[in-house]
Amino acid sequence: MRIKKVEAWWVRIPIEAKRQHRSDFGRLTTFDAAILRIETDDGIVGWGEGKNAAGSAGTYGTLVHMLNHEVGPKLIGRDPADIAHIWEMLYNGVRHEIAAQSGHAMPELSRRGLSVAAISAVDLALWDILGKSLGVPVWRLLGGRKADRMAAYASGGWAGAEAIGDQLRGYIAEGGFKAVKMRVGAMDGAPHVSAARVKAARAALGPDVNLMADAHGTYTVADAKRFTHLVADCDLAWFEEPVIADDKAGMAEVRAFGNVPIATGESEATRFAFRDLATLKSADIFQPDPAFCGGITEAMRIGAIASAFNIRFAPHLWAGAPCFFAGLHVCAASPASFIVEYSLGANPMIHDLVEETVRVEDGMIAIPDKPGLGFTINERVLEAYAQSS
Repeated sequence: MRIKKVEAWWVRIPIEAKRQHRSDFGRLTTFDAAILRIETDDGIVGWGEGKNAAGSAGTYGTLVHMLNHEVGPKLIGRDPADIAHIWEMLYNGVRHEIAAQSGHAMPELSRRGLSVAAISAVDLALWDILGKSLGVPVWRLLGGRKADRMAAYASGGWAGAEAIGDQLRGYIAEGGFKAVKMRVGAMDGAPHVSAARVKAARAALGPDVNLMADAHGTYTVADAKRFTHLVADCDLAWFEEPVIADDKAGMAEVRAFGNVPIATGESEATRFAFRDLATLKSADIFQPDPAFCGGITEAMRIGAIASAFNIRFAPHLWAGAPCFFAGLHVCAASPASFIVEYSLGANPMIHDLVEETVRVEDGMIAIPDKPGLGFTINERVLEAYAQSS
């Protein structure tokens, strides 16, 4: 089995106006991603996804061009089952052979960002191919699954203080969720405005629903501390990305200041960044994004670091179908995982891009049983919204 064809598209699916929301990323009018298709010489097709933005907060032309014209040609003729070797080859670039012989990484200068986003897309597609070629779901190849269903949390929450309770209760009614996440931070301006929204949410939900707050890395350390102090009586299950990902020491300072668990990682790429988060004691929960951190291969390595440091694991899955399904397999196989993110914003990249129905029932989501990642691309939707570069 050899890789025969690699093709990527910038897929941009419109979001109907009544389902659009506004956050610190602006108003999201489309859902965008780089979607990758890898085909083998015996006709097996694997699907991947790479990310460099949230929703429609960025463009994907550069990443798609990289996949089609730089990364793709390096894959032609290779054995798609050599997943870890291909990962290291793409990460180390022209020095991959000497790196392999020496037993340690020697990455190129541009070792993060778009480079790892492209590797992520490839990695997801290769795992999909391997599972399909063997007739087993990917979680089986990762060591098995610990459950056939896992708890999920509703991820959304942009309404103001007067409406946030109704919005979050609507999520609970939709999927029976026992945990919900709302957005705070720069979208509100001052920390006391976010704190008022959190207090309103807690009052509406009562004490038995887990409530999380996500600042998208938009606070300073000082304002993150102010917010933590203001919501000290709200029993937050976690405070996500309190400060910019580049300030790991500052994140550790916020964590040490209060009693709210700190979650982070959607903006981090590779196991090396998560190693630093662990050693600096910056986080209680790791949230790598499989379409950005380095794919399934790297997400499992990050999960191993989490387990070794007694840190919990809840991947960032605000994404398209390839990333979301990959996250389900990673969660199912990872000892440190405990909950799955489920987007309650409009997300046609999950629901419209695949033939399968993706839903949460009684707060739980099923782990796929089909070979590979477990989804079927809706070719009509792909054709309608895909553009190559």
